[in-house]
Amino acid sequence: MTHVPLLGHRSVDALFAYTPRGPVDVRTFLAEAGELAARLPAGGYFLNLCRDRYRFALGLAAGLLTGRVSLQPSSQSAETLRQIQRDHADVFCLCDGEFATGELPRYDIPDLAGCGPAVTTIPLLPAEQLAIIVFTSGSTGQPLPYGKTWGSLVINGRAETRHLGLLDGPRHAVVGTVPPQHMYGFESTVLLAMHGNAPFWSGKPFYPQDIVTALNAVPRPRLLVTTPFHLRTLLAADIELPTVDRLLSATAPLSRELAADAERRFAASVHEIYGCTETGQLASRQPTADPAWLLLDGVTLRADGERVVAAGGHVHGQVVLNDHLELLPDGRFLLGTRHADQIGIAGKRSSLAYLNHRLLSIPGVVDGTFYQPAESDTAIVRLCAFVVAPGIDRRQLLAALRQQIDAVFLPRPLFLVDALPRSASSKLPRAALQALYERLRKDRHVRG
Repeated sequence: MTHVPLLGHRSVDALFAYTPRGPVDVRTFLAEAGELAARLPAGGYFLNLCRDRYRFALGLAAGLLTGRVSLQPSSQSAETLRQIQRDHADVFCLCDGEFATGELPRYDIPDLAGCGPAVTTIPLLPAEQLAIIVFTSGSTGQPLPYGKTWGSLVINGRAETRHLGLLDGPRHAVVGTVPPQHMYGFESTVLLAMHGNAPFWSGKPFYPQDIVTALNAVPRPRLLVTTPFHLRTLLAADIELPTVDRLLSATAPLSRELAADAERRFAASVHEIYGCTETGQLASRQPTADPAWLLLDGVTLRADGERVVAAGGHVHGQVVLNDHLELLPDGRFLLGTRHADQIGIAGKRSSLAYLNHRLLSIPGVVDGTFYQPAESDTAIVRLCAFVVAPGIDRRQLLAALRQQIDAVFLPRPLFLVDALPRSASSKLPRAALQALYERLRKDRHVRG
């Protein structure tokens, strides 16, 4: 049996994380994780609901040390919790604050500062040990579970570190706007701290001022791990931006225009991660320099008819991808749209990703998305759109869209809303959009 370390640090005196109480070294982290492991209730599975990134990592480590599996749903809705309880009868919730766990048993992480035995070595774990089960976001339907072994996660984290040039370079402090339960947030903050020489800030800032405060709380060089939504909102805010040495984006397509604007404002390079929950991260690129994606070490892609299959490296088995990929002779690839994003109306074709890109390019649009409702009473393809655009009326928006897209793809109807139902990782679950559509359509019908 092969064993791999819990942490990739060379010394227990190395820095692991930044928290409001101050920097935390590896020795302290391991002692507190060991103490938490001794206190956890019975159960082979636990829902790691900790919002603080440091406490989330403590829970992950405590689970690994005791053979428990960390369940990490990107959605924490009541229905998701009920589904998990049906599938894992002995599950309990690991929490670090107020959260409605329903009928699920819970354990709240206590203050562990100064607790735990003295630690002198970093423990080893079986590479084959099931470490986490992550769940798809539900943006295309019901969230689905995918298990990851600790060995594959270590390979994953080290591959990203090498790909981004962080392993032998200066130690970057990571600030993440994406929750650690999400695969991208987990890989690019938690795994980077555990196996990538990049300590993280323990919080999860969301609003622009919170992001600025978090960045100012850690030393340079700084790595901001974020999403196009958070990045666009941050750049639009009328606040002074701190120095950031590198930006990383994922969860949705990052337009070249937004990447270029971020590089101008921060005077830092912007890198983009491509991957999915099923495989984890697969490739990266610098969108302002090259549209092609470079695969992580060991990962391979092959064409299978109209689909592309990923394998190798940290990828479990052979995974069919949901995106259109153009494989290049040098091993790189160009990314198209998701198969589910393809829209055909009146003999013309487009994609939701392209339509959203044009919508968001309209001055004054803060947020927005096209959506194809699920309507059982018609076979006709219809598109609607939800738009956050204070100060702009529906007529002005439709006139601007007519200059951007073919008339057959104009949304019917176009709903003006105060906010979109984004998840903590900034994604838009299909169930949430369908519920919003039904509510707004009903309100419209009632008003006549």
